[in-house]
Amino acid sequence: MKTTTPIEVRYQETDQMGVVYHANYLVWFEIGRTKFIESLGFCYADMEKDGVVSPVTNAQISFKKPIRYGEKVLIETWLDHYDGLRTVYGYHILNEVDEIAVSGKTEHVIVKKENFRPLSVRKAFPDWHEAYMSALEKTGDV
Repeated sequence: MKTTTPIEVRYQETDQMGVVYHANYLVWFEIGRTKFIESLGFCYADMEKDGVVSPVTNAQISFKKPIRYGEKVLIETWLDHYDGLRTVYGYHILNEVDEIAVSGKTEHVIVKKENFRPLSVRKAFPDWHEAYMSALEKTGDV
């Protein structure tokens, strides 16, 4: 199961070399991840209303081809791994000719906002857990 999110590269996202500044890919990953979660019928804001946040605990990015101002790209996002506690999302940034320009993964946990104490997704948000398990089944990774 993958979601695809279009992005049009804005001038302010580029560096002096005229290519997308590397940190902006993490922002794009977040946009893709948010759309993926919405495709499952959920919203981060609802989780935050319960005093829970989902920090990134690890990020990996591989740059393969430059992306430049004015290009239209696609963010492919999928659930790469989930074990009830940690969630790993995978990403491909595809250029205008459908080549993978950037790939990456981000790993997340959920924690109580006031003390950053870790929580189990399985126990705290059983509906999210079921949706994640279903998404993994659709990719054949369970």
